[in-house]
Amino acid sequence: MMQQRAIEKSEDAPAQTTDPIKTRTRLILALIITAGFLDVIDFSIVQVALPTIQTELVVSLAESQWIIGAYGLTLAGFLLLSGRAGDIYGQKKLFVFGIVLFTVASFTGGLAPSLLSLIISRAIQGIGAAISTATAFAILVTTFPEGRQRNRALGIFVSVLSAGFAAGSISGGILTSAFGWRSVLFVNVPIGTVAAILSQKYLANNPGRAMDKHLDLPGALSVTSGLILLVYALTNAANAGFTSIQTILALGFGALVLAGFVAIEYRSKSPLMPLAFLRRGTVFNANVLASILTSSAGGVIFLLTIYLQRVSGYLPLAAGLEFVPAALIFFFVGGWGSSWLVNRLGLKQVLVISMGLITLGSALLTQISVTSGYFGILPGMLLWSLGASIGFPALNIAALAGTKRGEEGLASGIIGTSQRVGFPLGLAILLTIATVTDPPPAGAASQLGSLTGVVTGFQYAFLASTIISAIGLLIALRVKTPRARLEQPLFS
Repeated sequence: MMQQRAIEKSEDAPAQTTDPIKTRTRLILALIITAGFLDVIDFSIVQVALPTIQTELVVSLAESQWIIGAYGLTLAGFLLLSGRAGDIYGQKKLFVFGIVLFTVASFTGGLAPSLLSLIISRAIQGIGAAISTATAFAILVTTFPEGRQRNRALGIFVSVLSAGFAAGSISGGILTSAFGWRSVLFVNVPIGTVAAILSQKYLANNPGRAMDKHLDLPGALSVTSGLILLVYALTNAANAGFTSIQTILALGFGALVLAGFVAIEYRSKSPLMPLAFLRRGTVFNANVLASILTSSAGGVIFLLTIYLQRVSGYLPLAAGLEFVPAALIFFFVGGWGSSWLVNRLGLKQVLVISMGLITLGSALLTQISVTSGYFGILPGMLLWSLGASIGFPALNIAALAGTKRGEEGLASGIIGTSQRVGFPLGLAILLTIATVTDPPPAGAASQLGSLTGVVTGFQYAFLASTIISAIGLLIALRVKTPRARLEQPLFS
């Protein structure tokens, strides 16, 4: 009898040991998602409040754009540095510091008495978001082994972030209407505070995992300043065009500084970004594809929003609601379908399908007309969303495949930078093409002709998106399939 009880107790032991592991793993994933969620929701929530901020602070539209631009500049510029610093000094330290910095900057931004102080707070927010998101991604890599566990975690991560973007647009309107624009910044404070406390308590307090503990300061300064100049140039190009003096100078200086960064890394004994890392496995192709996919997203979503409001006459809220079907595709198909497909079809096949659907969706959007309306753009938008929803998680999987110990932050920093640069790049290119046939404001008698010119420009822009996506499809065909690993999931 005693032997039977001992056997039963020993059989129950694995379950009792596994449950705390599952619980801790889910909590870590929730904290990682929270960091990314704060970044995504902050971008969309502030964008909705921008007109109100502009009115209350009495600033021009051009000046108010820096409220968004300052955040994007520092976020893109500090991602690579933050990821690598986490490898050297420890991911947990920087992750918690990034959340705290973001939270404090949100609070000071909500109290900002002037445009300048708000822009400074937003720039600091961007630095905090870069630190927290780059290290969050690295923590995800170290927590979930390569294979099914990581693929599923990445799918959930992307799906929640996609939902966060839509949630930010809706909650931004509600908060601004009910409590004023400052509330869209204050809302980050309690979320960030709780996330920082839980992260400090539950994340493993491990030291840096990188073999080389030296931080390449010349490389860090050059890549950060070069990326900031590049993103500034692309952001300016979206407003003033590629031929403006500000754009040309910023692009030139940015290219020069980034070329200097490559030269520094080539000669450095402890490079911030070892150039050999990019040549490993699927890393280089994944980052190129990430830039292509996000450049398509940056331009296509913006143009469809303008089309619905300016051409079809939808109010802003109604136009936002028209994207709900696409958001649902991102949440369900991207969140769970992408990792399922990768596990069954393989990484290369999923990337080929993704870029093929994106190319086809962009091609369908070239057929829009003044009278197409929402249902005219719906097939192309849904196909594009389906391709992009399975593409984003798959690209992250490809960018992280084969990552060695101490390289998690480096890999996450590079893929994050590729995605962040892709958005303003695509917006600048497609918006420049779209405005070529956009006539100056006309009277009511020639309003139809004006709209025809607008739509013609959009057709050319979607054609450019189709060509860019087709190039991405060719690159996807060259992706090497990493060796699969069969593992039992940590949670179900």
